[in-house]
Amino acid sequence: MTIDFKELSELLGAIAANNITELTLKNADFELTVSQGQARSAAGSISTTIADISSQTVTLPLADAAQTVIERQSIATVDTKWVEIKSPMVGTFYRSPAPDEPPFASIGDRIRAGQTVCIIEAMKLMNEIESEVVGQVMEVLVENGQPIEFGQTLMYVNPS
Repeated sequence: MTIDFKELSELLGAIAANNITELTLKNADFELTVSQGQARSAAGSISTTIADISSQTVTLPLADAAQTVIERQSIATVDTKWVEIKSPMVGTFYRSPAPDEPPFASIGDRIRAGQTVCIIEAMKLMNEIESEVVGQVMEVLVENGQPIEFGQTLMYVNPS
């Protein structure tokens, strides 16, 4: 069993959203224990301990990552009319055509159908991703230069 960062973020978001206090996943290769302690703030605190077969243990504070996932999930569920722009491929996400140029689309920008909203680099090819909807960009979920998966939501657009 393998778990990537996206799956871990989703798991942490689900744990925090459902007030689960402790969860342990084990298999032959690793053990993952997630426990939610006493709240230090309104968001609470989540810590995760990952132990591998060689008995090395690493403790990672993941409260910020979990809170980001919760905020994104709550925003997405608040307004169901928003349209997701999803990645059609695995690659690296870029918001602008070059590092010194402005992004194709930012939060609050009006976009039209067929307008390039980002670039995904896959196998050294730059693929322009176009919007299929007219509307306003409400949220960009991916950081510039971040690796992305097929079908991953890149941004939300309020169609109008």
